[in-house]
Amino acid sequence: MAKAAERTKDRPILNSKVFLYVTEFFSGMAVMAAELGASRLLAPYFSSSQIVWTIIIGTIMIALALGAVFGGRWADRNPDPDRLYRRILAAAAWIALIPLVGKYLVILISGALIVTVSTNFLVVAAFASCMLIFVPPLFLLGTVTPGLNKFATDSLENNASVVGRLSACNTVGSILGTFLPTFVTIPAVGTFVTFLIFSGALMAIPIVYFVAARTKLVASAVAAAAFVVSAVASPMSGFAFWETNLAYEGESIYNYLQVRNLSDRTILSTNVLFGVQSVTMKDRGLTGMYYDTALAAPALADHADSALILGMGTGTYARQLRRYYPDMAITGVEIDERITDLAGRYFDEPADIPVTTYDGRAWLAASKDTYDVIMVDAYQDITIPFQMSSAEFFRMVRAHLNPGGVMVVNMNMISDGAGSINEALTDTIASVFGSRNMLTADVPGATNRELFAKTVGEGRSTKGASDIRRDAKAIPLRSTTYMRTHDDELKWYMDQVASRMREVADPGDGATVLTDDKAPVEVLGMRAIDALIAEQAGPYREILRTQGIGGLMKAVR
Repeated sequence: MAKAAERTKDRPILNSKVFLYVTEFFSGMAVMAAELGASRLLAPYFSSSQIVWTIIIGTIMIALALGAVFGGRWADRNPDPDRLYRRILAAAAWIALIPLVGKYLVILISGALIVTVSTNFLVVAAFASCMLIFVPPLFLLGTVTPGLNKFATDSLENNASVVGRLSACNTVGSILGTFLPTFVTIPAVGTFVTFLIFSGALMAIPIVYFVAARTKLVASAVAAAAFVVSAVASPMSGFAFWETNLAYEGESIYNYLQVRNLSDRTILSTNVLFGVQSVTMKDRGLTGMYYDTALAAPALADHADSALILGMGTGTYARQLRRYYPDMAITGVEIDERITDLAGRYFDEPADIPVTTYDGRAWLAASKDTYDVIMVDAYQDITIPFQMSSAEFFRMVRAHLNPGGVMVVNMNMISDGAGSINEALTDTIASVFGSRNMLTADVPGATNRELFAKTVGEGRSTKGASDIRRDAKAIPLRSTTYMRTHDDELKWYMDQVASRMREVADPGDGATVLTDDKAPVEVLGMRAIDALIAEQAGPYREILRTQGIGGLMKAVR
């Protein structure tokens, strides 16, 4: 302790201890800002599921724990504040470079693993990315608290008070590092600039220290130069840095957002590796996608006067309903206001359709309205919100359907068999609507499956509710569609949809029924992703196995 006091005497800036507390404050703030930034950096590639969040939190906690152990050991062996502030400077410079190099490292890691890892790709890729990108700087920041405690403590009499004040400063900094990125900087200026803001604030501390001490000026200049380079170069490329035809790339509170304007369609994506969120075809008429198959819902319902869309997105399904059912009253609910804004700017969303910015389930809980058709299209890319996949949620949907009304659910990852996400969703819905009242239809050339579930019609018994199976036969579905729309193209397309309709088997005793208490949709969804990756990457894995890395490089050129 005496040796530490002697070292701080050589650094007048540390004499008042205020600078030590300021250091602790900004260190805690940087840790939480980096953690939240990590989730936004990884989300466009691996989703923002609970699995990814668990990996981020777990790896960061490991880094901080190891940092605390080694920081205390290093402070005891050599109580030199210069060493501590060098580590803070290095951590700040590393975090500042994440916007510039982090996205390239994620793609490099993903590319290497996608042809070598057979299962749990999201877990392995996200863990490897966290270990490489975030663990080193946060390990260095983990050494700060024990080091500062060494320099701030004058005697054992006030040791507990000093530790308490340092802890309080770290906690207050962590609070700001949690709220500011989420509610201020990320929505306003994006993830990349958020990294720069908080790394810059952290970097200022060791630079002020070294300037005051007139030492390590070269190291300070190098760190500042790294910050400037990253600040200038990072905005020049986005998360999908290989794309050249993006009409828009930005972020909201909930999502990374990317709009691609192609010759025949406009695409919204919230993920740069897996799938798209919404597509609008520039030619009017049928889209050739799941929206067309979902148009069977108004024909299967007893009436087609009103519709609710949970997960409005860019309004493609609403636009299709408006085209073919012009007198239908349509209401949309979309949790992300920025998506609604983009829908008006790029996707020609009908301006006369009211869209509420709200969580779909919370909106149902607050509403007393009922509808003939309810579309559940909230399963975004590879992220399935558990609160909109449970039996309790589907009971709420059923309660908001008119007698003879139809719910259509867009399940966007075809995965069959025991333990699959689609089987769990189907069994869950069957526990609410009854399998006799349900049908499914796979969408050709896509990974989408549309599930239709019908309520009991007016004046019918529960047994008579199985009319959805009768109404799905080619002639009734076709004739009902034409009677309500007078559109020949849609009439004959419904004939094709009817041929793809499949009955739903009664759930067995071992059926997986998702509930608010237990809905492991992340784990089930991860299995579906593994299956999709295995299908798409299988040929490349075989090339790697038989021809080595050279053959693989030739194949991907």
